[in-house]
Amino acid sequence: MKKLVLAAAFIVTGSFAMAQQVNPQDKKINREEMHKKMEQKQQERMAEMQKELNLNESQVAKIKDLQEKRKADMKAEFEKNRGERQAKMEQMKAKRQQMDNEMKNILSPDQYDKWQASRKAKMEERKTIMKEKGLKGERRMMKKTQSGTSI
Repeated sequence: MKKLVLAAAFIVTGSFAMAQQVNPQDKKINREEMHKKMEQKQQERMAEMQKELNLNESQVAKIKDLQEKRKADMKAEFEKNRGERQAKMEQMKAKRQQMDNEMKNILSPDQYDKWQASRKAKMEERKTIMKEKGLKGERRMMKKTQSGTSI
């Protein structure tokens, strides 16, 4: 009975994992959509700022230049730290693998399988929570902009 339940859990987990796989083309489309939304929001904020502060065209141009400079600086900083982040990720993967190997030595095969299934389930739960938080944050921002308050 336990083996049947465990097998069913693996099948369900496997099907969820396969359903979560994203086509690289879809990622590219989503990234492009995200960039368009970000640019649109930036333009909306600039228009709102221009209206609220009664900015002239010269001021708007200077603010846009300042924002572009800041964006370029942030991108450069991000690129500069890329190698360091990659090294930390590799280090974390190695530690996770080491723990996994040690758990394999400590637990029986059935216990190890249950532990793996539990870990995967918890990870999926965290992903779901993060997606919900993201949607809630997006909804909260929409409500604020619709009610006329700025962010």
